[in-house]
Amino acid sequence: MHPSVAFDDVARTLSSGASAVHPAEAHGCLCGALCVRREYSLAEWIDEILPDGDVALTGDGPLQGLFEESAGVLLRAEMEFEPLLPDDETDLAARVEALGAWCQGFLYGFGAAGTAAHAKLPATVSEVLADLAQVSHVGAPGGESPEAEESAYAELVEFLRATVQLVYDELAGLRQGQPVSQSGH
Repeated sequence: MHPSVAFDDVARTLSSGASAVHPAEAHGCLCGALCVRREYSLAEWIDEILPDGDVALTGDGPLQGLFEESAGVLLRAEMEFEPLLPDDETDLAARVEALGAWCQGFLYGFGAAGTAAHAKLPATVSEVLADLAQVSHVGAPGGESPEAEESAYAELVEFLRATVQLVYDELAGLRQGQPVSQSGH
C-alpha cells in the first residue's frame, strides 16, 4: 500500500537485524516522532526499532527509503501520506493486526520523542491520539460480512492517512519552537 517502499522489504530488513518490531509499528513510531520533533534522525529511529541500532543494515535500503519518503510526504502536506501496511492481497486479519501495530507505534513514537510531554496540545490532536489508542486495540475480523469488514478496514486506513497529516500540520508551531541542533547530526 505504500507508494515506493514495500512492506515486505521493511519486514525482511527488520528481521535480518533481529528486531521484534512489526514493520507497521516501526513506521508508526517514525511518523509519531516526526510529528513532534523538528529534528528526528534516521539513526534515532534505527535505535528505536533495531536492538543493536545497526545503521549499516539501512544503507540505501528500505528503512532509509521509508524514513526519507515519510518525512518528505508529511512536510509537503499534499495529503499523500500512506501508512506502511501489508498490501490488499494479504489476509484481512493480518492487515487489521498491522493497523493496530501501526497505531501503537505512532503513539509510542509520539510519546518517546519527548517534546510534547509538557506542551499544550490542540484539542484536535488530543482527539486523534485518543482515537488512535482505540484503533490500536482493533480485533480480528469475523463479526460482519467480508465486504463490510473490508470497507471498515479501508475507512480506518483513510482515517489514518488524513489524521496523521492533520497532526503533523497542527503541530508545526511546536516543531518550529524547538531549537535547531548545532551538532550536524
